[in-house]
Amino acid sequence: MVKETKYYDTLGVKPSATQEELKKAYRKLALKYHPDKNPNEGERFKLISQAYEVLADEDKRQIYDKGGEDAIKEGGTGGGFNFHSPMDIFDMFFGGGGRGGGRRGPRKGKDVVHQLSVTLDDLYNGTTRKLALQKNVICNKCEGRGGKKGAVESCPNCRGTGMQVRVQQLSPGIVQQVQSMCYECQGQGERINQKDMCKNCSAKKVVRERKILEVHVDKGMKDDQQIRFSGEGDQEPGLEPGDILIVLDEKPHSVFKRQDQDLFMIMELELVEALCGFQKTVTTLDNRSLVIKVIPGDVIKEGDLKCIYGEGMPRYKNPFDKGRLIIRFKVNFPKPGFLPATKLPQLEKILPERQEVIIPDSAEECTLTEFDPSQDAGRGSRGEAYHEDDDEMGGQQRVQCASQ
Repeated sequence: MVKETKYYDTLGVKPSATQEELKKAYRKLALKYHPDKNPNEGERFKLISQAYEVLADEDKRQIYDKGGEDAIKEGGTGGGFNFHSPMDIFDMFFGGGGRGGGRRGPRKGKDVVHQLSVTLDDLYNGTTRKLALQKNVICNKCEGRGGKKGAVESCPNCRGTGMQVRVQQLSPGIVQQVQSMCYECQGQGERINQKDMCKNCSAKKVVRERKILEVHVDKGMKDDQQIRFSGEGDQEPGLEPGDILIVLDEKPHSVFKRQDQDLFMIMELELVEALCGFQKTVTTLDNRSLVIKVIPGDVIKEGDLKCIYGEGMPRYKNPFDKGRLIIRFKVNFPKPGFLPATKLPQLEKILPERQEVIIPDSAEECTLTEFDPSQDAGRGSRGEAYHEDDDEMGGQQRVQCASQ
């Protein structure tokens, strides 16, 4: 019989588990909850490593089985055990070289992400921008120790684990162990006397420093594309610095819209231009002028699409290969009354003939009015001759009608 099963439960094994079963359980859990894979599961990874460190040692396991976690912390005879870093256990287990000999190298800190606003012109032509940011660097006064040499000592409150356990009674005969971060060392597992603290970093081991990065935006880069600066992230003792990731944020352009390697734009035409041809210029993103010409007789319709090959966005890392400039035409019709009524017959003779429409004898003549979205769907303006019984018809009438 064992006094408590917390460590066994943490590894998901029975108290009768063999060393091989313990190893298998630890391997599976340690890989799953490693901080590099699950940054939010650091505490759980620490508990898993602590449980395995005790149960993998036959002497510690016997003490734990007899007296539980309190006996382990007291060392069986009051001496106490010092738990090693969870990463030491992990590296020892997976590295194959034993403690201190099988490490896979220092752990890497978190990456820092910054957003950089760029215009479509920047992505077309390429640009270089300077970005100022703040980052943590190891204090050069104490060399990342937080104080004088030898001043750092293991926290007596948590015995270097960074965690403390308190027993909470839920009901008579039922207690619960609650683990929380040590308030004295703030989870660091060590402390420094105030008189020996480094005045430059206030025992934080790192200081804030302003860093200027020169960001090269290459031609053809895209929105949300990342530019990585390896090893330029926050520094922390015992950790390899992470990277700084610059994420490009493309701002909308007043004329062009990008889709992969193509550029889209809308060109407005007057009716005479759509029917009789036109000549216009387009200013490109690198300030060149393109002449867009349509010969008379080549009619442009509303919504027509035309393209110019080689005038789109440059391809990333191959800027001489460019996409298409695609133009969508919008035709502006003249305003009512633009032509005297006496000249309309002349215009009608020029335009294609209209189709003849046969009107049934029972047809009703209707008058179209301007559409106003703010009005009720089934009613016209207040000045129109609508009857009160329109509501009884379900508001289905859209135009004013008069029987012939």
